[in-house]
Amino acid sequence: MIDADTALQRLLDAAQPVTETERVSILDALGRTLAEDVMSTIDVPGHDNSAMDGYAVRSEDVAEPGARLTVTQRIAAGSTGETVLPGTAARIFTGAPIPPGADAVVMQESCEADGDSVIIRQQVTPGLNIRPQGNDMHKGETAIAAGTRIGPAQMSLAAGVGVDEVPVRRRLRAAILYTGDEIIEPGRPLDEGQIYNSNRYALRGLLQALGLEVTVDRHVEDDFEATRGAFLEASKKADVIISSGGVSVGGEDHVKPAIEAEGRLDMWKIAMKPGKPLAFGAIGDATVFGLPGNPVSVFITFLLFVRPWLLKTQGCSDYLPRPLPVRAGFDWPRPGIRREFARARITVDAQQRIEAILFPRQGSDVSSSVAWADGVVIIPENETVRKGDVVEYLAFAELMSAF
Repeated sequence: MIDADTALQRLLDAAQPVTETERVSILDALGRTLAEDVMSTIDVPGHDNSAMDGYAVRSEDVAEPGARLTVTQRIAAGSTGETVLPGTAARIFTGAPIPPGADAVVMQESCEADGDSVIIRQQVTPGLNIRPQGNDMHKGETAIAAGTRIGPAQMSLAAGVGVDEVPVRRRLRAAILYTGDEIIEPGRPLDEGQIYNSNRYALRGLLQALGLEVTVDRHVEDDFEATRGAFLEASKKADVIISSGGVSVGGEDHVKPAIEAEGRLDMWKIAMKPGKPLAFGAIGDATVFGLPGNPVSVFITFLLFVRPWLLKTQGCSDYLPRPLPVRAGFDWPRPGIRREFARARITVDAQQRIEAILFPRQGSDVSSSVAWADGVVIIPENETVRKGDVVEYLAFAELMSAF
């Protein structure tokens, strides 16, 4: 077995970003990875504008609170105003351009309207409540860096700087193979010894959240030749093959020898729990991940190893999860020789301190632990944990983020 850090580094060292790109509409760019920097085509904002609903004034006309000015114009967003002359003010609304002559905006709550005049009830300084031209972005400035996964915020920013199409890396093609004669699809009655195929749905959801195109979705019977043929066929239709089950050393575990027969196996066992048997290799031009069969092991190994590899291969610059230090709300008295990823939930104790508590059953077959948890606590090899210790926590909100 190799340790989890070494295993992850091997995977990442092997990840080569796809080079093919395409241009897509901003409306279709959600979850895609930018292939080039997006540059602003304009200054944002394009002119000095008002940050408030209020009155545009000349600060020199308001030497002290109580100054009375004549209101000579009304300026809404999308319109322009005339020059503000000495002793006058312009009624102005948020986002409207600052008219010539004015150098401050007084919010309406600090003003008192009186017929065609306004009384300013506060001290005024130049620049008050004015957003200067280019305050957010200057023309030619990098708005979004290459390698960024596009989310709603990036879609908004690109549109706001005048960009309607962006260059993105092509989608990766993925094949899902799920092994085991005992698995059947949900919706059918179970016969003795059968289980429902939950791994198919977990992998499908995880891959779709990352924006991959699933080109193969296939059940493989527990037979060496069938497994070998399925992997070979999938390698011709996908950039990455992800299988579940059949990767250990039992008499019906054919994934490892099938990969070795058709390609190469670069890594197999990782010193972690859940999820020790994890095969990594290649068949033809397709990378292969052979995940364990237990549902929790599939889920955890995908998030910790497959997902970073996929993100880097898609050209993402931010592909590693960031552990957060939290207080342990549990004891872990028995050290293990493998790194443990314990399903946990963040809560607040009686003293209003944030802490992590564990699901009471941590077996790799307990799928409810994943649905209950909002992350995992990392318990290093050969270490114990006492309640109150600081531990590292990985949030599912980050590990399963779609962008």
